[in-house]
Amino acid sequence: MRIRLATGDDAEDMLGIYAPIVINTHTSFELEPPAVQEFCRRIGEVMRTYPWLVAERNGEIIAYAYATTFRSRPAYRWCAESALYVRPDCHRQGIGRRIYASLFDLLHTQGFQRVVAGIALPNDASVALHESLGFRFVGAFERVGFKLGRWINVGMWQLSLGEEGTPQEPTPLRELPAATTAKYRSR
Repeated sequence: MRIRLATGDDAEDMLGIYAPIVINTHTSFELEPPAVQEFCRRIGEVMRTYPWLVAERNGEIIAYAYATTFRSRPAYRWCAESALYVRPDCHRQGIGRRIYASLFDLLHTQGFQRVVAGIALPNDASVALHESLGFRFVGAFERVGFKLGRWINVGMWQLSLGEEGTPQEPTPLRELPAATTAKYRSR
């Protein structure tokens, strides 16, 4: 398995993982899968500042993970929100753990101090994965989403990436030295 930075060319393959989740589950709050062009736009937007990674096996994308803005106000800028999607036939193989570890490593290198994850509940597998990686439960929003004919709660988990004290400004992904991201670049 290889983990690398995503490109717009990966959008269709990632949508192959994401669209069934949107259509058939409560874990994404989108009601319709985005078009390929919209997914490409999202990748470009995210990667101005944050990493978006794909995991490939034998040339096929089997998972992706990315970070994005947690909240827009400036004092939140050291905190990112993470997302992870793994192809169903690849669950429980350690892929989510490995791609998340790479994502968190890049975020830490950039200077981010915290990562939050919102998990639509129930989702025992996602909760177990996040907690095994050091996330701790910090609260829940009750009945904040309505999908598939029911109200959905969202639990919030948080991971610390850095030390306490005054942080340095986070470095946008596009401004990291090439040597720092070389192992994640397409070959």
